[in-house]
Amino acid sequence: MDIALNTLFGFPVEKELAEEINTTAKRVQVEQGEEMIRPGQSLKYMPILIRGNIKVMRPHENGGHLLLYHLEQGQTCSMTLNCCMADAQSEIYAIAETSTELLMIPIHKMEEWMKKYHSWRKFILNSYHSRMMEMLESIDSIAFSHMDARLERYLSEKAHVQGKAQLSITHQEIAEDLNTSRVVISRLLKKMESEQKIQLHRNLIQLL
Repeated sequence: MDIALNTLFGFPVEKELAEEINTTAKRVQVEQGEEMIRPGQSLKYMPILIRGNIKVMRPHENGGHLLLYHLEQGQTCSMTLNCCMADAQSEIYAIAETSTELLMIPIHKMEEWMKKYHSWRKFILNSYHSRMMEMLESIDSIAFSHMDARLERYLSEKAHVQGKAQLSITHQEIAEDLNTSRVVISRLLKKMESEQKIQLHRNLIQLL
């Protein structure tokens, strides 16, 4: 296995670290819709995305869930980092939104490399900070934004993560991610279509 880590991380990586990652990390394929992490799961590996995207959600006591953030190429999950470092069980769901490829880093290596390699520490700290900021944005959106603004932000972010303006998604799936009802989402999408922000098709939304 040979991964271009300088490209994946976005900054130079020590040669020794690159060699260790290429020899110790597992390379895993995940199909679209597959549940990768669930609440209560004990984690033995830290995932880094090579390609694809993943949505990370927190379950609610009413049976629903709340979308926290999306992960894309070169990113890892701050909630997973917390579990790995504290040897705690997962409190989130992670589901592949597209066909996804991952590097799975053993927990003991993750801790070892924090002490040995500056680039690894930088990657972990940058990842943690970025995911925390995304979660704060989600919290601000829930606390201070109306549902129509949350929906527009959700569609815009999903289009950015997937790299296309056509989103293959149902009204029900959006409602579940935003922890609201399908009726509310359908009404707001119709309003956005009348404002010429989107075009609606069967299980497809075209952003304009």
